[in-house]
Amino acid sequence: MKKLPIILSLIATSSNLMAAGRDTISVVGSSTVYPFSTVVAERFGKTTDFKTPKIESTGTGGGMKLFCAGAGIDTPDMSNASRRIKKSELEMCEKNGVKEVTEVLVGYDGIVIANSKATKQMEITRKEIFLALAKQVPATDGSEKLVDNPYKTWNEINPDLPKTKIEVLGPPPTSGTRDAFAELVLEGGCEQFAWIKAIKKQDKNKYKAICHSVREDHVYIEAGENDNLIVQKLTTNPKALGVFGFSFLDQNSDTLQGSIVDGEKPTFEGIADGSYPVSRPLYFYVKNAHVGKVPGIKEFLEEFTSEASMGEEGYLTDKGLIPLGEAKLKKIRDQVLSFTPLKL
Repeated sequence: MKKLPIILSLIATSSNLMAAGRDTISVVGSSTVYPFSTVVAERFGKTTDFKTPKIESTGTGGGMKLFCAGAGIDTPDMSNASRRIKKSELEMCEKNGVKEVTEVLVGYDGIVIANSKATKQMEITRKEIFLALAKQVPATDGSEKLVDNPYKTWNEINPDLPKTKIEVLGPPPTSGTRDAFAELVLEGGCEQFAWIKAIKKQDKNKYKAICHSVREDHVYIEAGENDNLIVQKLTTNPKALGVFGFSFLDQNSDTLQGSIVDGEKPTFEGIADGSYPVSRPLYFYVKNAHVGKVPGIKEFLEEFTSEASMGEEGYLTDKGLIPLGEAKLKKIRDQVLSFTPLKL
């Protein structure tokens, strides 16, 4: 009879541990990295004794807010990001008790400006995209002043472009893809105006406001964090363009085509060698304090950073990931599996 209180005590202890802990890895963040994480998570769940990690698409910025909210077990273990973590986000993490974060460079991706194959492929420059989408643009009289964007159709910007309404579906400000698009495409076009580029030396904030601000008159349409939704809308609206990661173009190449930007097609090889001008690194971040508290984190990272996953012939390349190369992958893998804390 004495064994009964002991058994009840063990049951109570076990229940308390289950209540206090969590047996499934939680990942939030970028919609661009989401498909890669999902593939690894599904394989991990099938080939190990651990539960399949829960992957949520919240956008890079939204993911960082959730990830950095605290170190408790009720917060995510990892956050996907289609840009590098900002210093302000890392400071937010530290302020909320997330003292050590490991950075994982996954590989590379290109941002494409795509449309339906039912219409002509666009051949466009970053300068023309800036003129189409910026909130304010240089006056058409050639003077060095900014005016509210007056352009309604593509041929108003360049007679060689289609005589169709400018309509671009893209991600919201919380998206890492939006951040990268602003930096690589809009700013890349904006800085080709010498007098605007000169502002950067005098007032960086003013320069960024000019080059990164997107017009708000329904020409650029925020389509949420779901890149698949943009893909679907392009098939029903052939005259529109969409902005998303190369992997989504790769997976929908039967119906969509990527625009030629500054004379370069968005291809696997062009992104890998840097000739395509709109490419960026992809990351995810790990909360070191959760290692050992949530089962399977180290094992999941071993799978994610393996040659079979992220390698040059890895299964993630089938999903559109541009791999790091053998030497760089080994270096990243060593850093990740030793949980080396990030310092910016």
